[in-house]
Amino acid sequence: MSGRDVLKNCPLDRWAWVEIDLGALRANVRTFKALLEPRTKLMCAVKADAYGHGAVECAKAMYAAGANQFAVATVAEGVELRRAGISWPILVLCEPPLDAIDTLLAHDLMPSIYTSDFAFSLGERAVALGKVGRYHLAIDTGMTRIGVLPDDVVELRHLIDFHRGLECAGTFTHFATADVIGDWDFKQQSSRFSRAIAALEAAGLDHGLVHCDNTPGTVLHPELHNDMCRVGIGLYGLHPSATTEPRVALRPVMSVRARVTRAIYPAVGEGVGYGLTYRVPTPNIQIATVPIGYADGLARVLSNHMDVLVNGVRVRQVGRICMDQFMFAVDTSRRSLGSVKTVAPVECGDVVTILGTDGGQTISADEMARLRDTINYEVTCDFGMRLEKVYV
Repeated sequence: MSGRDVLKNCPLDRWAWVEIDLGALRANVRTFKALLEPRTKLMCAVKADAYGHGAVECAKAMYAAGANQFAVATVAEGVELRRAGISWPILVLCEPPLDAIDTLLAHDLMPSIYTSDFAFSLGERAVALGKVGRYHLAIDTGMTRIGVLPDDVVELRHLIDFHRGLECAGTFTHFATADVIGDWDFKQQSSRFSRAIAALEAAGLDHGLVHCDNTPGTVLHPELHNDMCRVGIGLYGLHPSATTEPRVALRPVMSVRARVTRAIYPAVGEGVGYGLTYRVPTPNIQIATVPIGYADGLARVLSNHMDVLVNGVRVRQVGRICMDQFMFAVDTSRRSLGSVKTVAPVECGDVVTILGTDGGQTISADEMARLRDTINYEVTCDFGMRLEKVYV
């Protein structure tokens, strides 16, 4: 994308934004669809506002590229999709509070079920409203997060299946270590899940769509694709671990950009930011201000440790990252001063890339995650909190 095109994306009221490349998103969906047999459905996780990318716009693009169903984390997330006109099946990846049942039924959202109390309440209310409460049965095969235990699956289904207000649309589990090749715990989880499905079939109980593979599972364990795969982070062009990187090529979807709002030459010895943790070491050091801070997802722990891109060059962020702004330094004297880059002077309005590519340089979510001692999931989710999203 040219510099002129990038400037066209800048919001009028704040020089800071997130760019979402819908073409890359659609390409990633098609990449995962190509891994599946024609009969196997693709459920796309758009929880947490599509991992910070914008759930509504992403869901529409995903469906156009071949998605079959969607998964969210909360009832409110599902309602948002419905109110935006998205009519395709939506699974809520938890068993919500009983007070949410009317909302579930009103918006045709499928909850995850693993207790009889919730199942009975859903069924009773569905009958009263002349509806059927469709759900997915969640099985806890070893992650110890949500779900009914494998040994209790058939008993729970026998207990609730008499209810004409309920319909099992799917049965699933979630793997804790699908990204670890040859992992014993993964093998145990998959074995427990297979036995639970076999027990349901032996009891003559309809399990609906069977699904267990997440993003790494979909890439590394095609033998477990079953009826549907639930893909999340990979759709956004990010790998869940190093083990999937050689297996599938993905295109990052998110870039984070801003424009310089101030560029000055402070006197030698002047400090920068709260606590004055950086001081200007020599003449000709330019300090530029950028209107993105930790309230926008740029973690304060990155202060004095991260780079940004300006005019295709890496430059060092200096001083403590503020709530709404940060600063970076450039040396315009053409001398080498360690971490401070010698570059042409920066001007007010210049584009700064915090995440993404500029020229031949790239700052990835993985790079930022390593500096933060976290994962790329958290990086993109954080940037999606406050910054305006521009779809390109």
